[in-house]
Amino acid sequence: MQEISTKPYLLRALYEWCTDNGFTPHIAVRVDNGTRVPRQFVRNDEIVLNISFEATSQLQMGNEWIEFSARFSGKSHKIEVQVANVLAIYARENGQGMAFPVDPAAIGAAPDVSGSDGPRSSELGPDESGAERIERREPVASTRDDDELPPDDDGSKSTGRAHLKVVK
Repeated sequence: MQEISTKPYLLRALYEWCTDNGFTPHIAVRVDNGTRVPRQFVRNDEIVLNISFEATSQLQMGNEWIEFSARFSGKSHKIEVQVANVLAIYARENGQGMAFPVDPAAIGAAPDVSGSDGPRSSELGPDESGAERIERREPVASTRDDDELPPDDDGSKSTGRAHLKVVK
């Protein structure tokens, strides 16, 4: 019998930790042909999704797929993401969460939906414990009805482009 990955269990645990602490859980996802998301919000073959209770409907976090409905610019979309494509999960308010290893073979197989080469595996790296601590990553797309992105930490207007910074 094939062993089930720990990744879906870690995703569910960190989602629960975020909600128990009043934080807003976000997931960074590598987009490929099997990913069902609104393509106009994809940047560099990635999308960041707010998966909080308030932003989603019928959220199901299974061992293979994460599925839910969410609103983008006021229009409802069915979202389907393979667990294998989740790059990170973190709390929007403080950036704490976990990033997952990127499979270089899978990145090459992803379609070029944005005209870029895709994410670089050097953007993600383990600390001494093997886990990741994420400082802050701005959402590419908000699943809320308002289209305003929060300002960056320095008070400047956000560009909406996602950035991942590993803090050691």
